[in-house]
Amino acid sequence: MDENRTTGRTSDDTDALITLLDLADTLPGAGELRARSYELLAIAPDAAVVDVGCGPGRAAAEMAERGARAVGIDPDERMIAVAGGRWPAADFRVASAYRLPFTDGALHGYRAEKVYHVLDDPARAIGEARRVLAPGGRIVLIGQDWDTFVIDADDAALTRTIVHARADLVPAPRVVRRCRNLLLDAGFADITVEARTMIFTDAAMVPVLADLAEGARAAGTISDAQAGAWVAEQRERGRCGRLFLALPLFVTAATRR
Repeated sequence: MDENRTTGRTSDDTDALITLLDLADTLPGAGELRARSYELLAIAPDAAVVDVGCGPGRAAAEMAERGARAVGIDPDERMIAVAGGRWPAADFRVASAYRLPFTDGALHGYRAEKVYHVLDDPARAIGEARRVLAPGGRIVLIGQDWDTFVIDADDAALTRTIVHARADLVPAPRVVRRCRNLLLDAGFADITVEARTMIFTDAAMVPVLADLAEGARAAGTISDAQAGAWVAEQRERGRCGRLFLALPLFVTAATRR
């Protein structure tokens, strides 16, 4: 099993993440959310834009299809290889959110979806975004607050414990609450925040819920038996159409002065 040199993930870890991201890209409302982010970027023909933490590359490819000179960047070499294989007409590069491969003021648009929660220094990434954006350039950040998974379950207290324990494993689980202020601190203007709540009621989201429970179990917050019983309940809810998960996503946009 080869270790990814830039992220510390194994190739198996990356494959599992790709599977999860592919699922997220095809969920009801995901396409509309991506389209809204492109509108907020105000993409014009031949505009230079970057998708930071591009994953398997769908958003970068879609922006390129809209006429932008889009570049997808990700620190995971295998992720970039997969993106390039899927979307050979698009431009994908291995790079960090802290050190983008562009000169000062080179870009018209900067997009990052479900990325900032994994960064240990989101303010530094915002500063790098400001550096590469031209005056008047647009930034759009999409993310979830990891403390606000809304899940129907028989044991509400256990569910709260699972959600918060899993959130505590994320480097910046509540960064979406800070994005507006981070952009203000960096001198951005015209800042807007939109909320989109995605609601799921079938078995497609059981793997996501199982991941929450496994994170809490691995952290020692809940027992093996508690995790197993909670996931079994969610699996049964999914099987009979009784699952309920609401996931608020926040879209923060701004203009580089």
